[in-house]
Amino acid sequence: MYPKDYLYSNEHEWVKVEGDVAIVGITSFAQNQLGDVVFVELPTVGHVFDAGDEIGTVESVKAVAEIYSPLSGEVVEVNDALADDAEVINEDAHGDGWMVKVRFNNEDELKSLMDAEAYESFTQGD
Repeated sequence: MYPKDYLYSNEHEWVKVEGDVAIVGITSFAQNQLGDVVFVELPTVGHVFDAGDEIGTVESVKAVAEIYSPLSGEVVEVNDALADDAEVINEDAHGDGWMVKVRFNNEDELKSLMDAEAYESFTQGD
């Protein structure tokens, strides 16, 4: 159900590592819990975050949820398409629904994230 080459946070964000850049989004589990996503607020390019910092919000018909940065680093790209079409997150949470790309600065933080199997077990206990 979850891409095997991604890593996952206990806050329900996914990370796809490409060199020193991490593509970040919310998991299909998170978007299912939220329901129909209607609005996304994302940080600006150049913003620097520590792991665990709030980097944005996702608003759905049910609730507003915070998005947390799974890694420390600088935002190098934002998925601007979500401003006009936030429901892409519901349609393709692990693909076109990506939110930000972060150039991370502490590779050791990757060790605190779960692989797909561990994340699936985690969500079954949630």
